Amino acid sequence: MKKQLQILLMLVLATLLLGCESGDLPAESTTQSQTNTAPAAEQPPAVLSGEALYRSDKAPGSMLYDKPRKVIDGVWSAIGATAPSTYENAGHNNNLSFIITAEGVLVINAGSSYLLAKALHEEIKKITDQPVKYVVLENGQGHAALGSGYWQEQGVPVIAHVDAVREIEENAADLIDRNQKSIKEKAEGTRVVMPDKTFTDQMVIEMGGERIELINLGPSHSPGDIVVWLPKKRLVISGDMAFHQRLLPIFEHTDTAAWIKTWDKFAALDAQYVIPGHGEPTNMAEVTRYTRDYLVELRAKVAAVIDSGGSLLEAYEVDQSAYAHLPTFEFLAKRNAGRVFQAMEFE
Repeated sequence: MKKQLQILLMLVLATLLLGCESGDLPAESTTQSQTNTAPAAEQPPAVLSGEALYRSDKAPGSMLYDKPRKVIDGVWSAIGATAPSTYENAGHNNNLSFIITAEGVLVINAGSSYLLAKALHEEIKKITDQPVKYVVLENGQGHAALGSGYWQEQGVPVIAHVDAVREIEENAADLIDRNQKSIKEKAEGTRVVMPDKTFTDQMVIEMGGERIELINLGPSHSPGDIVVWLPKKRLVISGDMAFHQRLLPIFEHTDTAAWIKTWDKFAALDAQYVIPGHGEPTNMAEVTRYTRDYLVELRAKVAAVIDSGGSLLEAYEVDQSAYAHLPTFEFLAKRNAGRVFQAMEFE
């Protein structure tokens, strides 16, 4: 009887782990993590690693978790918290970047709310007199898209991949509900709006002597994931193609095998600078370690469980300790293993 009860409890745990998405992590996962050293401008930021310091807010008095910093000439980023959306970080848990040219500014990610988008815009205006000409969404997740209404009110067109638009349409009510539960009155004015322009494979924007390439390289973390590539600067704003300084979440729809294949195209860009979807600006070696290498290692260990006739509960226990120092590890590691196990059973 005791053994049966233990099995039942483990099955309940399995159901809970596989049923929650990143926005539904327990409250304990709100610990923030950032390094305290930004890469020097025009220098490859090779020194940044996954090691992190814990902070609750780097920009008190602002809706932003941290204010924009210069990455290289003409490229800035407001680095988000490496934790899920919380009231304290106001939903700023991804990177909000922008490119300044002689003819205007292109912003990557609208922000998670109307007020967060407004706060970002206020910071941009302190840095440059150039107007914002475009806002590009890295995907259709709430922290990328929910601030779009603010930008459209300013007359700025919002651009996204066609699959990201579909993601927004299908999840509109849930995006708003989760946002309001997370940041409460800070969600004031936030509503779901559709992007003004879409593309499938690639869109090129020539502005102020800068060639800005919006590219869908293939399946990766979420539907409609894109990267923003600046070939002259050899800098890529990767969106959720690449993670740094936090354990990446594997969603129910994430195809990890396809993500690894898509990574080869991402690596072929040969970027010198990488602004990841989450975590500090860095280089290809670092994001490879925390994205591709993690996926390859996890899949190999789960495959060994399957090949030996092991169960889902055994997959939960595969060794992921090399990544245990990363924020959200405690809440995502087992869930990630479970998702990979369920997918690989049918590959």
